[in-house]
Amino acid sequence: MFKEDLLRGKRILVTGGGTGLGKEMATHYGQHGADLYICGRRENVLKDTATEIEDKYNVKVNYETLDIRASSDVESYIDGIFQEGPLDGLVNNAAGNFISPTKDLSHKGFDAIANIVFHGTFYITHSVGKRWIEQKLRGSIISILTTWVWTGSPYVVPSAMSKSGLHAMTQSLAAEWGKYGIKVNAIAPGPFPTKGAWDRLNPGGDNDSDFMGSVPVGRLGEMNELQNLATFLMADGCDYLTGQTIAIDGAQYLTGGGTFSALDKVSEEDWEQLRAMIRSSNDKDKANRS
Repeated sequence: MFKEDLLRGKRILVTGGGTGLGKEMATHYGQHGADLYICGRRENVLKDTATEIEDKYNVKVNYETLDIRASSDVESYIDGIFQEGPLDGLVNNAAGNFISPTKDLSHKGFDAIANIVFHGTFYITHSVGKRWIEQKLRGSIISILTTWVWTGSPYVVPSAMSKSGLHAMTQSLAAEWGKYGIKVNAIAPGPFPTKGAWDRLNPGGDNDSDFMGSVPVGRLGEMNELQNLATFLMADGCDYLTGQTIAIDGAQYLTGGGTFSALDKVSEEDWEQLRAMIRSSNDKDKANRS
């Protein structure tokens, strides 16, 4: 779809860029010539991803561990990048989520999601955007949201609330920062299976048919489709497109009800099993980070 050197000379930061959707987008940017910065909480996966992209596409990939919930760490990290040279693009991909009946959700559990998705994304966006403005530079911001920003979705209320806030941020900053040459857009993917997210949102992997049944085109998303959209939004040539959240979900959200409405059928006993699966997945992640 694109010329191989479409992003040559651009420097792009992808948060949560070591795995999942972040890795897929970073890889596509590297394929089209961009030099990359990727950050996340697990150094081993960041290093592996950086090496993989560098070896395959002969571009520079800088990686560093970062917890975007810590505003001072974010500011220091972005300052270090700009001392080397300004960014051209930012992809807000780092996130967290898990399914739970809201009545069973603790305040700590709510904060765990909101602090990453809502607060952390703003910290990164603000740190990058203000430097572009101070240095009179153009830039492009893409935030990875969900279709729940329009419909809501049961069982993922902290994420739905936080992502809706970022949808409002996308519209607000597009209007405020357009005069500086900064475009701000968002992508709202439907079901795109990735290892980390799927372990928390579809533990056991038994509900793929439910997801596909709710997608009018009858299948899950393919990574190259998301990659193509992310690269289009990051490239030059469409600066008039800003302030938009674009769904790429096979028209799923137009069928209504929210992505996880099918979980109304789950019994209390089944929820206990799902929670055990999610805890097991979290324990494995913690072991991998230690």
